Parts: sequence; structure tokens; C-alpha cells
Amino acid sequence: MSRDVPILPLTAEAFAAYGDVMEAAGQPGKIINQGLCGRYHDLARLDFSDGRAGISLFKAEPRQLPLTLEMMERHPAGSQAFIPMSMDRFLVIVAEDAGGKPGQPRAFATAPGQAINFHKGTWHGVLTPLHAPGLFAVVDRIGEGANLEEHWFEAPYTVVASPA
Repeated sequence: MSRDVPILPLTAEAFAAYGDVMEAAGQPGKIINQGLCGRYHDLARLDFSDGRAGISLFKAEPRQLPLTLEMMERHPAGSQAFIPMSMDRFLVIVAEDAGGKPGQPRAFATAPGQAINFHKGTWHGVLTPLHAPGLFAVVDRIGEGANLEEHWFEAPYTVVASPA
């Protein structure tokens, strides 16, 4: 069995089982601010068992391909949104739950300007920018209690660029 995970383009349809894709594509739902701003409204469902939504800033080191995937994590008590603060692409790795651990990983490359929101309980890789500065606004659950599960693979996967 191959342990290679090809990188696919991020689309709302391909990502729907794992979360929401947020982007300012097409016509905005509403024009506001004296006609100078398009509002793309309510693009992600924030979902928390308890606690509250908080906004944090993450600054992550850029990664290189191929990428060794040794671990995935999930947050059982809340969704988690990653919103890049630059127009750089980043890598999103997800997996369906397979009996309390991640199944076969899938990898997606965002387009410039795309952001994502993981559904509550979705297995995902760590924040993986492909370019500096790696600065993201993160909207997730702030509250008491455990909200992080990690799974370390016995044998790592390798995330590779898709063949042209």
C-alpha cells in the first residue's frame, strides 16, 4: 500500500465532509459601506459544545514538499477556522474518522485568498503554510476541558505534489 498522499486543489465540494471553504468568489451577497465593500456573508458554521469563540493569531514556519505526515489531531469540542493574513497558499490535510483514529489522509492546496473551517471533531494535520510569513487568524473554542486529541501514525505518510 502506498503511503503517498497527493495534493489536490481545494474546492468546497471536495472539502464538504471536513469543513467549510471560505473565499470571496463570485458576486458578494450584499454591497455595504457606501457601495465600496462586498460582503460575503456567513461562510462558515462555528460549532462549540461549550466555551466561547475566540480569535487568536498563529505564526507558523513554512513547510517544504514532500512533507512527512506523522501525526494528525482533532478538536472534539469545537470547530476551528484558519484564515491566512496574506494571499499565500497553504496546505490542508484531513481524514475521516476510522474507529477513533484518522483514516486515509487527503491533502488540499488552497488558492490565494481561500480560508477553511474544520468541522468539530475533524481529523486534520497541523497548520501548514507553504510560504512566509505563515500568519493566520484562527477562530476556535476557548474554554475549560480537553479539546485536543492527537494520533501518531505507526508509519508516516508522505504528502507529495500531484502529477501534472
